[in-house]
Amino acid sequence: MDERHLRNALGRFVTGVTVITTRTAEGKLEGLTANSFAAVSLDPPLVLWSLKATASSLPSFESASHFAVNVLGAWQFALSDHFAKRNPDKFQSVVHAPGIGGCPLLFGALATFECTKQTSVVGGDHVVFFGRVERAAYRDGEPLIFSAGRYGTHSPLE
Repeated sequence: MDERHLRNALGRFVTGVTVITTRTAEGKLEGLTANSFAAVSLDPPLVLWSLKATASSLPSFESASHFAVNVLGAWQFALSDHFAKRNPDKFQSVVHAPGIGGCPLLFGALATFECTKQTSVVGGDHVVFFGRVERAAYRDGEPLIFSAGRYGTHSPLE
């Protein structure tokens, strides 16, 4: 199958935008923008997300015992863009607080999920991380969404 055609078709599925964060055993903070986040189970509380197997941040997430999922609000477009780019210290100018396992929680996120990493599985050209949600928080607000290669917001039908 043509890769561009597949990407275009997959792009029609609207996703939320997250910043996944972790802290390695050596204390290095790592973060990246991802839209591959999904709920797996309520009992036990499990979530997943995936990372390209060639990503430079892969060793940090593989070695870490925890990760946090920061769901972004529409007002956090610049934060999404910031974490999507390469930068040796992405947290230098970003307001955050340590969560479980020292994972950075981003100030103002629409929701946060603090997770203990359960396992990871290679799936094609990505590694899928599964985490047990230890703590979750949320606030009201408009989510930042992504579809067909563009950011946006949703309009309720009611």
